[in-house]
Amino acid sequence: MSDIIEDEKFVELNYKVVDDKTGDVLITVDYPIGYVHGVNDVMSEEVTKHLYGKKVGDIIEVPIDTTLLYGERDESLVFTDAIENVPEEYREIGMTIYMENEKGEQKSFIVTRFDDKTLTIDGNNPLCGRDVTFKLEILTVRDATDEEVDHGGPVDANPDLNEILSKAK
Repeated sequence: MSDIIEDEKFVELNYKVVDDKTGDVLITVDYPIGYVHGVNDVMSEEVTKHLYGKKVGDIIEVPIDTTLLYGERDESLVFTDAIENVPEEYREIGMTIYMENEKGEQKSFIVTRFDDKTLTIDGNNPLCGRDVTFKLEILTVRDATDEEVDHGGPVDANPDLNEILSKAK
């Protein structure tokens, strides 16, 4: 049994997303994300290609082009309104607000700022338009079971990094 990451290996890792400009940690995932390498697209190919050949204990840094993942930042998705028009429960930085367009499609917006006069929400992914680096720590590498290969990851979970990132503040 090899403890090197390759296709059909079960991998668990933690990661942080760091803003290259400020050095601020934008996202921290402290609980292990488990997936079957080469089977589950829980992470972008841009990240997984850097994991091949790595082993438990390795920490790697992967610069990410957020434009490839989320597209260009779209300023038309940023709205500011008078605070009196916004229900009290939405007046919190980082609050996610779901809105529906005329076609019934849902989009999430995040409260990015507010004061005593206005509140601003942003429908862009929080990483959009930033230069970031993923710092990944490999915690587990082992042969995946047949059931894990079929499922793409832990049998009791359905990992989805895009969902995690969409909730990032």
